[in-house]
Amino acid sequence: MAGMRRLELAEALQLGPGWRHACHALLYAPDPGLLFGRIPLRYAVLMQMRFDGRLGFPGGFVDLRDGSLEDGLNRELGEELGEAAAAFRVERADYRSSHAGSRPRVVAHFYTKLLSLEQLTAVEMGAPRARDHGLEVLGLVRVPLYTLRDGVGGLPAFLENTFIGNAREQLLEAIQNLGLLEPGSFARLKISAPP
Repeated sequence: MAGMRRLELAEALQLGPGWRHACHALLYAPDPGLLFGRIPLRYAVLMQMRFDGRLGFPGGFVDLRDGSLEDGLNRELGEELGEAAAAFRVERADYRSSHAGSRPRVVAHFYTKLLSLEQLTAVEMGAPRARDHGLEVLGLVRVPLYTLRDGVGGLPAFLENTFIGNAREQLLEAIQNLGLLEPGSFARLKISAPP
């Protein structure tokens, strides 16, 4: 992830007071649906359109004086996603990675949370009533985890959008590590898989 170095969580938590911590979560659920009755959806993965016009994951800055990273992340999810976020809790077991950049001295912590499709749909439906909707968050989007026959539509076209920070790389790494695509899909998609 360009300009970012990967850290172990313990190392990230020991950084000095000049560092800020941001936590974000990829929420996903198995989805048995078929697009046009023939293209398997496999999973629903949520991202959001941010206030700056970039795609990212729900979450934000947390203050470790107020509790754990996960406490702060769950507070942010409630603010950005609304009441449906109270139906689940992101835990330390959902932690995936931490990356730090020297400027502006921010550590980005990334989590993935498996939900039921009903929970994920409730989040989508309730998000417009969340405190930050229309302000920090302009809306939720599902990531298309398929490629259309033209070889461009679907995930390849989605990846051409502008993402905040290392959200694109986090998305690709999570898709690969969680097995959300059929085996060998990265090669067929002609996108570079994360290291």
